[in-house]
Amino acid sequence: MNTKNIRLSVLDQSPVRKGVTAEQAVRETIELAKYTDQLGYTRFWVSEHHNTGSLAGSTPEVLMAYLASQTQNIRVGSGGVMMPNHSALKVAENFRMLEALAPGRIDLGMGRAPGTDRLTAATLNPSNQFREQDFIEQLYDLLNYFHDRGDPGTPQSKIRAIPQVETVPAMWLLSSSGESGLFAAHFGMGLSFAHFINPNGGPQAVAAYRERFQPSDDQAEPSASVAIFVYCSEDEEKIRRHQALMDFRFNQFEQGKGLSPVGYEDIKDVTYTINEQERIMHNRKRIITGKPEEMKAKLTQLAEDYKVDEIIAVTITENFDDRLNSYRLLAEQFQLVKQVSISSS
Repeated sequence: MNTKNIRLSVLDQSPVRKGVTAEQAVRETIELAKYTDQLGYTRFWVSEHHNTGSLAGSTPEVLMAYLASQTQNIRVGSGGVMMPNHSALKVAENFRMLEALAPGRIDLGMGRAPGTDRLTAATLNPSNQFREQDFIEQLYDLLNYFHDRGDPGTPQSKIRAIPQVETVPAMWLLSSSGESGLFAAHFGMGLSFAHFINPNGGPQAVAAYRERFQPSDDQAEPSASVAIFVYCSEDEEKIRRHQALMDFRFNQFEQGKGLSPVGYEDIKDVTYTINEQERIMHNRKRIITGKPEEMKAKLTQLAEDYKVDEIIAVTITENFDDRLNSYRLLAEQFQLVKQVSISSS
């Protein structure tokens, strides 16, 4: 695959680094959006997480409105809106308003997980039954609201999502198991596979999505991407430290200990059991690290494995400048635009 044909995008979770406030984490997301816009990235997605102190991104639609006002060309989207937490009508109105603010530049990425623990999810939406059928019905309702239609006698035939704008956001389903890929195919939506969550079965899920894709009013052809943790640096020691930090974070999360902000000095002497070491080796499949030319080869191979032309990079670093630099080095390797200097706050 020609690297010139591979598009790069960003999924940012507003990570709260050690010694940094949530307000600063959000400001860093804004700075990163502006920077990757200049670098020529295709889209910038922000996430929805709740009751997680190490990730400040809880309301993607609110953050998206500001990001769209601060950028020029990059698509701004949710990665994603966790549908069990919301009503379809409210999602439709939020994203119609975003389309009014930035017509043709908005992505609605949707997930069917709550993005949090069960207790918090139940508090966000007390009527949530965590049923697959509820998610499917939400997708039907959402499309009806976006297109001002509905079967006679249904609420969708009498209720209009406001504001009524001419454009519809690009709709994507996020999947880490493949099942949502079948929903995306049925509804004629895009599919983004979360390799950074589950490194197994992704290429097969994308292939099944393409085979079963049914054109919709909004999308004539299948469109798929893969999201993965990445870190690119010219410094081998920084790469080693980054991998050690990610190993620790994965291990803590899997043991239900949360994602407290830590630095390399906090974890450099941690030892792991045999079982933990096995999990670490598994979880390393969720991340690609390396020097610039090495990263180009690895990411190009990933795109070939998935048969996609877009990679969504998720990068969490101990130092914000390292985060910016990683995206810059990738942009240079994939020839997105000319070099842009780092200017962080």
